[in-house]
Amino acid sequence: MIVNQRYLRILSAYNTFHISAIIMNHLAPETLQNALSALAGFLEADGAETESLVVIGGSALITLGIISRTTKDVDIMAGVDPERGLVDPRPMSGALKAAADKVARELQLDPHWLNTGPADQVLAGLPEGFLSRLTRYEYGRCLTIFYPDRFDLIHLKLFAIVDQGAGRHVRDLASLQPTDEELTLAARWVLTQDVGEVFPQIVHNTLTSLGYGHLTKRL
Repeated sequence: MIVNQRYLRILSAYNTFHISAIIMNHLAPETLQNALSALAGFLEADGAETESLVVIGGSALITLGIISRTTKDVDIMAGVDPERGLVDPRPMSGALKAAADKVARELQLDPHWLNTGPADQVLAGLPEGFLSRLTRYEYGRCLTIFYPDRFDLIHLKLFAIVDQGAGRHVRDLASLQPTDEELTLAARWVLTQDVGEVFPQIVHNTLTSLGYGHLTKRL
């Protein structure tokens, strides 16, 4: 009976969301944390085990106060195991998927608003010390989310630009305000992500297009 009352409180909280905060199925900054709290609420109401996740991308930047744009999804890069460290989050647990589906219906979000799209990065490798720099956020008893440090977000955003091209990634990188030293370290890490013969030149060209051509001599 207690669980049912909690469930009703969660639904009541949803009804207070302003429709203007949801733009074309995107999460506005002011609703992102509400959506994650709601996710945690559904997990708890369903008696689920605790989920510990590493989230990157726009959601991380918004939560950390670095950007204020909207985002369409929450990208899970890894799970966090107390003994094994970062682990592949795929597949999402049945409880997490069910809770995410409920949030999607209530907030009219994309069915895949919570996804494991960037999970391959755990296998490809991360900047040294990544795990030790994570910032922990508690969203209730059943959901803990870890966000990367600004230093690591610079690395990931530069790689996103090299891999996917310009656009929002360039704006996000600018918002991170990297120093020359930070961007040099990020570029050196990006170079480890692909062994192709032309990849170094792509990285050099990207730095040049961003106005950091002078850093290519440091790589």
